[in-house]
Amino acid sequence: MARIAGIDIPKNKRGEVGLTYIFGIGRSTARYILDKAGIGYDKKVNEWDDDEQTAIRNVINNEFKTEGALRSEVQMNIKRLLDIACYRGLRHRKGLPLRGQRTRTNSRTRKGKRKTVAGKKKAPKK
Repeated sequence: MARIAGIDIPKNKRGEVGLTYIFGIGRSTARYILDKAGIGYDKKVNEWDDDEQTAIRNVINNEFKTEGALRSEVQMNIKRLLDIACYRGLRHRKGLPLRGQRTRTNSRTRKGKRKTVAGKKKAPKK
């Protein structure tokens, strides 16, 4: 099992898929890293030798912000939005979607489980 950027990469996956287990690396970035390191996309992680793993580690450490550093940067950006009380910061504070999505229906991921509110009772007829 290869350990890169503090993450154990699954050994039975293809290289470009295995690298996506690292926070901050997606498919296109994984392909870029493998190109720079001179490794084929289809080569499985358990087939990488020590030199190839070292090359991948060097590319990631020199060119990308990943895992803890990236997570803390994202949190700092959100905190900045909250502090300046801009629209996006207020939406973060209220736990609502930020990017213009409708909230009358949907947006359950941001809002959480439904909280039922009783409907208004009709007045009885006389």
